[in-house]
Amino acid sequence: MTKPYLLQKYLQKYSTAEKWNIVAGDTANISLVVVIPAYAEKETLLSTLESLAQNPSSSLRNSFVLCVINNKKSSPPEVKMNNQGTLEYLDLLVNLRNPEQLDLKRELKEKLKFISEAGLRIGYVDASSPGCEFSDNDGGVGLARKTGMDMALNLLSSSTSSKKLILCLDADTLVQKNYLSSIENSFQKKVKTAIVAYEHQEAGTDEGKAAIYCYEIFLRYWILGLKYARSPYAFHSIGSTMVCTADAYLAVRGMNRRRAGEDFYFLNKLAKIGGINYIKETRVFPSARASFRVPFGTGRRIQRFLNREREEYILYDPRIFEILAKWLQLMEKPLQYDEKDILNKANAIHPSLSSFLTAYQFEDVSKRIRRNVKNKDALISSFHCWFDGFKTLKLINYLTREFYPPVDMFKAVESILEMRRIPVPEFFRRANNLELDGQRKYVQYLREIT
Repeated sequence: MTKPYLLQKYLQKYSTAEKWNIVAGDTANISLVVVIPAYAEKETLLSTLESLAQNPSSSLRNSFVLCVINNKKSSPPEVKMNNQGTLEYLDLLVNLRNPEQLDLKRELKEKLKFISEAGLRIGYVDASSPGCEFSDNDGGVGLARKTGMDMALNLLSSSTSSKKLILCLDADTLVQKNYLSSIENSFQKKVKTAIVAYEHQEAGTDEGKAAIYCYEIFLRYWILGLKYARSPYAFHSIGSTMVCTADAYLAVRGMNRRRAGEDFYFLNKLAKIGGINYIKETRVFPSARASFRVPFGTGRRIQRFLNREREEYILYDPRIFEILAKWLQLMEKPLQYDEKDILNKANAIHPSLSSFLTAYQFEDVSKRIRRNVKNKDALISSFHCWFDGFKTLKLINYLTREFYPPVDMFKAVESILEMRRIPVPEFFRRANNLELDGQRKYVQYLREIT
């Protein structure tokens, strides 16, 4: 770390690492740690580890994978039993025991054997066994990620490598064979945070495929809209794609404990200390399965689609991103206007914009910022720290609720592409009637441009 005293302060004041222990073999000379929370993932975690183990030995040599097996005290018995099975697998891998000792199907034994022989260095945190569980008031993916990332920070503190990276992955996510090397190569001197390109796995049913295609269109449309507005928060917020340096993690006081949306809030903080790089040279493949585990996110969105709880083929009205673009453009010239002028100009953009800003005490906030910074660049930077990704989302939801209700998904995408002057394929114009193969092509095109 560049500032050891900051590390000690963080570990003493903010870290959860001291509450649990790492069970691991060799942890020397590592330059990156892959943190994987796992909650009842016995059936999927080995596939994730297998995909990591397929990376070349030159990449595995300086890498370490830390699995955080977790549940709450009140978690269902089947979850706890599943986690105990996962711990058994991991204990075998850490201690290099022969998988033939376990009563397992041949396929599982072969996976364990491959992972073990590949040289993938693995450790685990038992936050599942009696006495080790998360409390009922403080459990969830945010705490699981935080625990693993805090421990990763500690492990990397003794590394002599010039690059010290913390990677986030999920226990149902697969990676490509160049995953580790591409991430390492992308972190040059000024890069502090990055996200990896992603593509959801194919679902097993046609209805499941339709659900994940619809969700990916929503995710990528959001990025297209923010990029049109030239927002500094135009990046995907998916937990299994996140990477940051140990110093960046330290600078934002680590991961939060949120039960859902922890990735959004974490990246929101990291974006304020430097840009978010986009790694396109490799890709991760999150699961497309439905889930009730968290109140929102991929699993919940897929479940909502399958349950037909609401109309899914709708998106934010593109006019909202036009309002956002004009607002952000106005704030590129903060020294030319005082607070009254800015609010008047915001009202000219759209009356609801000035109402929103007034509700969030923009005038007082702006005056306070101006007292503390004097030059243009510092003022713009401070403005974006205030009007961050969270307030951007708040504004867009406010405009949607009060003035511009959601519109047809395919027309919205076509409009945003035209606004950004990106070619619109001919088959997009027939998208309303597309069968699944057409929807897959539609998503593949959006993957290429976002």
